[in-house]
Amino acid sequence: MGSMSPHMTGLLIGGLLPAVIYGFTNLFVKFSTKEGIGLGLYLLLVGLGVFIIGTGVYAFDHDKNISVKSGLFALSVGLTWGLGSFCIAIGLTKYGAPLSKLVPLFNMNTLIAVALALIIFSEWQQVKIGQLLLGAILIVLGGTLVARA
Repeated sequence: MGSMSPHMTGLLIGGLLPAVIYGFTNLFVKFSTKEGIGLGLYLLLVGLGVFIIGTGVYAFDHDKNISVKSGLFALSVGLTWGLGSFCIAIGLTKYGAPLSKLVPLFNMNTLIAVALALIIFSEWQQVKIGQLLLGAILIVLGGTLVARA
């Protein structure tokens, strides 16, 4: 049995592991909002958690490269992720939307990211478009079914 290819390792570390982690993340969102937390404090504490992880990684990572552009894009990640997280928390707290229906809907963000990556980064050259379109259709159908459940 040989070692795993770097491509496969990247898919496991960058795909499967975050899927599991984000699955638990959404449970913590529900627990936190269910226990009654102000949305501003919720976001501040989430940010503190990200800060703690970032500080640990920064301390041990030898790559300290940054540019104004890369820094602004990184900040944009935090801003858009924070805004999306705020919207999820509002859906849970103010409107009582069930987490089991919200998660499949907001995870259709995959389709937006895929479409943008195909165009902006020309990734259409690296994928099988037919399979990608079929998968996108299945994601939409699944999201629709779950939202109507």
